[in-house]
Amino acid sequence: MNSSLAATSLKVGIAGLGAIGKSLAGLLDQGIPGLRLHAVAVRDASKYADFLDALSVRPITTDFEGLARDCNVVIECAPAALVPDIVAPALKAGRKVVVLSSGALLANMHLLDLAKEYGGQIMVPTGALIGLDAVTAAAEGTIHSVTMTTRKPVRGLLGAPYLAQHNISIEDISEPMKVFSGSAREAALGFPANLNVAVALSLAGIGPDRTRLDIWADPALKRNTHTIVVDADSASFSMTIENIPSENPKTGRITALSVLSLLRKIGSPLRVGS
Repeated sequence: MNSSLAATSLKVGIAGLGAIGKSLAGLLDQGIPGLRLHAVAVRDASKYADFLDALSVRPITTDFEGLARDCNVVIECAPAALVPDIVAPALKAGRKVVVLSSGALLANMHLLDLAKEYGGQIMVPTGALIGLDAVTAAAEGTIHSVTMTTRKPVRGLLGAPYLAQHNISIEDISEPMKVFSGSAREAALGFPANLNVAVALSLAGIGPDRTRLDIWADPALKRNTHTIVVDADSASFSMTIENIPSENPKTGRITALSVLSLLRKIGSPLRVGS
């Protein structure tokens, strides 16, 4: 990279190198105007040495505090339980923080207070959903209801706490099975690795308690499917998206691309969409 361009580029840090973190690191390494991958924070750096060495410019490895200190933008790609440890230091440093585990925000709303106090910003990408710009626009008026139906392959729901707590077995089902019906807040607690999309939808619209959600396990499906129906005073609309899973069956490939799209908008001379 040209040294003058590197000096003016925003430094990006990634917390966690799972399926999404690795994908983002690779995409950023290919070159995004105004952005460069500066650092990653992982528990065991040696585990990812081969991956990092294969990048054209090897980022430094650091901890969460190091990301906050050295990076302009921090991207959380870690388990939900680590969100406060990643996000709080970055906000106190006045950074922009992209949060993928948006469900964790519901239990850590003090992070919004930190953003206000220190001039930081929490950004929740559209992720594996569609049309959040339409939902946020409708929310400027009055939204009467938001419902979402999620259908996932069985392996994409295995291990969810809600299933264990309610003794719901889906391993051997031969036809679609509804495994949950309730609010986005309840879904975030019961399916913390699966339903960040529902929380993002609720934050864009009428909140986690009024956003209603049905979850189906479907052994015939190969893609994660989400259908959203919104009734508002400005418009009524429905949207469906079928996501191709990443190497992590709980996450769609489009999630990393959604983050990349968000990052491009930070310094872009043309921004399309709200």
